[in-house]
Amino acid sequence: MHLIAGSSHPQLATSLAKELHTHLGSITLKTFSCGECYVRFDDSIRGKEVYIVQTGGLHPNEDLMQLFLICQAAKLSFARRIHVVMPHFPYARQDRVAEPREPISAKLVAHLLEEAGADHVITLDLHSDQIQGFFSIPVDVLDARPIFTEYFKKKNLTDPVIVSTDAGGAKRAKKFADMLGADLAIMHKTRPTHHEAEIIDVVGRVEGRTCIIFDDMIDTAGSLVSACKALKARKANPKIYAAATHAVLSGPAVERLNKAGFAEIVVTDSIPLQKTKPKGLKVLPIAPLLARVIRSIESGQSVTEIYRKKK
Repeated sequence: MHLIAGSSHPQLATSLAKELHTHLGSITLKTFSCGECYVRFDDSIRGKEVYIVQTGGLHPNEDLMQLFLICQAAKLSFARRIHVVMPHFPYARQDRVAEPREPISAKLVAHLLEEAGADHVITLDLHSDQIQGFFSIPVDVLDARPIFTEYFKKKNLTDPVIVSTDAGGAKRAKKFADMLGADLAIMHKTRPTHHEAEIIDVVGRVEGRTCIIFDDMIDTAGSLVSACKALKARKANPKIYAAATHAVLSGPAVERLNKAGFAEIVVTDSIPLQKTKPKGLKVLPIAPLLARVIRSIESGQSVTEIYRKKK
C-alpha cells in the first residue's frame, strides 16, 4: 500500500497514516506562476495499491484539478490500482437538472475521476444516494452516523428528537434517530434563492424536547439557523444541537452560527476548518473509520461488517 496526500487536507492524511501505522509517500505538488498545477511521484509506485487522500476542501476546483493530475500520474506510473479517498465529494448538491439548461455537475466530476484513472472511490455521506450511480467503478460510501451516535449517546440527553431541515434529508435523519433511539421531526423548507432558506412548518413534537438538527453539511448555515429559529418559536428545549458531517462553513456561516446560539455544533474533520470557527464547535475525527475501511479492503474483508459492529 502506498498512501499519498494531496494539498487539500494534510492533517487528515497525517492522522490516517498514523492510524494505519504507515508513512505518507513523497510527492511533489507545485503551482506555476500561470496557475497551472504540477504533480510528480518522488518514488516508484509500480505495481502498488495507491491511496490518494484528497477531499473537497475550501478550494474545490483546485483540489479536483490536482486530484485528476495525481490519478493520471499514478496511472502512467503503472500503479496496480488507484484508490481515491475523498471524504467530501465536491459538487454533490448539483446532482440533477433542477432548472432548465443546468449541468449535472456531480455526474461530470464522477466521469472525470474515472477518465483520470481512478479505480475505486472512498467517500463519506454523499448528498444523495443517486451520485453513487454516476460511477462505473466501485464506490464505498461510508456512513458517519455511527460516529455521531457514539458521541451523543455519551451525553445522555433528555428526551431527544432528531430534526431534518427538509423532506430530502428525512431518510438520513430517520436512520440516525433509529441508531440513537430518538424520535424524528421534519421541517418543510423553501428556498427563495440559493443559500437562503425559509422554514414554513415543523412536522413532529418538539415542544420542551432536546433537538438535534441533523444534516449532511453546513455551508452558509442558512438552513440550520432558520431551523433553530423555528424550533425556538415552537418552545423546544433552549439547548439546541446541530450535527453535520461536512463543515464547509462558507460566507456568513460562522457569524450566523454564533448569533443562533447553539448549545453545540458537532461536525467531522472531513474538510479542513478555517481559522475562524463558530462558538461551541466540536470536531469528531474520521481517520479511525477510514483506516478500518482501508484495512478491510487490503485484507479482502467486508466493509459492511464495520457498521454492523458499530450499531
